[in-house]
Amino acid sequence: MSTQKNIVILGSTGSIGMNSLEVIGGFPDRFRAMYLTTNKNIDLLQEQVDRFRPKGVVVLDEGKACELRKRVDGSVEVLSGEAGLEEVVTREEVDVVISSLVGFAGLKPTVAAIQHRKRIALANKETLVVAGSLITSLVREYGVDLLPVDSEHSAIFQCLVGEDRSRVTKLILTASGGPFLNVPAGEFAALTVEEALNHPKWKMGNKITIDSATLMNKGLEVIEAHWLFGLPGDRIQVVIHPQSVIHSMVEFVDGSVKAQLGLPDMKLPIQYALSYPERWPMNGARVDFPALRSMTFFEPDRDKFRCLGLAYDALSLGGTAPAVLNAANEVAVNSFLARKISFDKIPTVIERALTLHKTRSNPDIQEIIEADHQTREFVGTLL
Repeated sequence: MSTQKNIVILGSTGSIGMNSLEVIGGFPDRFRAMYLTTNKNIDLLQEQVDRFRPKGVVVLDEGKACELRKRVDGSVEVLSGEAGLEEVVTREEVDVVISSLVGFAGLKPTVAAIQHRKRIALANKETLVVAGSLITSLVREYGVDLLPVDSEHSAIFQCLVGEDRSRVTKLILTASGGPFLNVPAGEFAALTVEEALNHPKWKMGNKITIDSATLMNKGLEVIEAHWLFGLPGDRIQVVIHPQSVIHSMVEFVDGSVKAQLGLPDMKLPIQYALSYPERWPMNGARVDFPALRSMTFFEPDRDKFRCLGLAYDALSLGGTAPAVLNAANEVAVNSFLARKISFDKIPTVIERALTLHKTRSNPDIQEIIEADHQTREFVGTLL
């Protein structure tokens, strides 16, 4: 039996975090959830503390951290703020960091974890979107394993095991198409928040669910795939696959295509990132091919789903452009969720921010943070 590994979950109260705890709970002799973190959901965090008995927790919101300290009365260490996140990921006893914070917030603690040579199970795609060059160079410098948790990137990673990556001609990312796949673009302005959050296949957090509805999620995944697997944007294809059984594919020089299939369940890619290079048993349903009957594929409509094209544009521009894309999208999505703008305005806001931004090449982390802050201020003013 292998030695127990101590794990930090950045964002333990989100959908990836909760699924991660389910995986960890299934292997108590192999894993310990040592540190858990949340933004402000201390009620759920307290439930997780009671069940998993971590050594410590981090609450980003200072006020909520104080409230939790009173509740737990010293039974668990409670840290707070960004400094707390960076503190726990760098502690000597930590082996693995599951980076599943939503958005730009995941960047700095992930960098700190890499610099302290922790294995990274990356579910925060924005980290690679905004700072792909920086992250990949740090991973090489510190000799760290960076394993993808997104189902699409995990699928590609699994397809590449044992293969010569120089023999890859194309990556094919599959997309369910989201809740508005068959809704005409002319009706987008009238779509409600509730309709956008009603994803047909996956149960996810609000932000990523809206990104799936606009196809921005797939655009961010294209940028992430570029940095994870080293292929340019013109060799990363997106196809709509409503059944969400094939999670992604890899095409090789001889025309052969490998695909990874499975039911839409995030516990599988999470477990693979934690167990790699081994595969461990997992209970649950399996793909029933006779019941499936058919699988369909078609090109995404980039005129209707403009965010996908904007992501390709940002990847082509490089430098700080993906950070601007991400920041503008985060603000626009939050504004839509707050019912301040209509659904159809999300890509318009992002395009405006990208058009007016003067891209900086080869940015360092401070320039990336600056581009992020400036974009948020600009979009806030615009809205």
